[in-house]
Amino acid sequence: MPKILMPIGDGTEVLDTFYAYYRLPEDDYEVVVAGPESRLYHTVLHEIPPNPAVRWDITEERPGYHLQADIAFRDLRSEDFAGAFISGGRAPEYIRYDKNLCRVVREIAEAGKPIACLCHGIEILTAADCIRGKRFTTVPKCAMDGEQGGGEYVNEDVVVDGLLVTGRGYQQNTAVLKEFLSMLKRS
Repeated sequence: MPKILMPIGDGTEVLDTFYAYYRLPEDDYEVVVAGPESRLYHTVLHEIPPNPAVRWDITEERPGYHLQADIAFRDLRSEDFAGAFISGGRAPEYIRYDKNLCRVVREIAEAGKPIACLCHGIEILTAADCIRGKRFTTVPKCAMDGEQGGGEYVNEDVVVDGLLVTGRGYQQNTAVLKEFLSMLKRS
């Protein structure tokens, strides 16, 4: 069964992550969850509360479910993966500094394997130097992160550029996964 890398850390967005975590195996892909260490991680729910009477300019973060990482970043080998699914949340802000994570994501991209990315996951692609020259989308507050990595921000819900599919956030899960699965089956 082909393997898909799913990097996480504390603060990984629950809907970004669990939709792909459960959806990819339905098409016979094994999701390998990786973290800074092989341990249990906390996911979070991110949303701007929908009550217009109470202004909230930033995303509110609430605890979500837990998810076990199967392997530590330092033990990853890019040749073991058919592609990568990079979710958002707060985790990318921190795990993007891990040199082993950046190495394996960069190697997956350089090998011409599909990558799907949601929301703040763009911070990992930028740190791994995988967004340079690519069109992408993300939540608007992360557009600058991708641009600083040499990418071109496109103000759309989902953007496909070669073997990279990006989506703003969990609201684009279905469209991103459909495109990602199509890419994986063509590879």
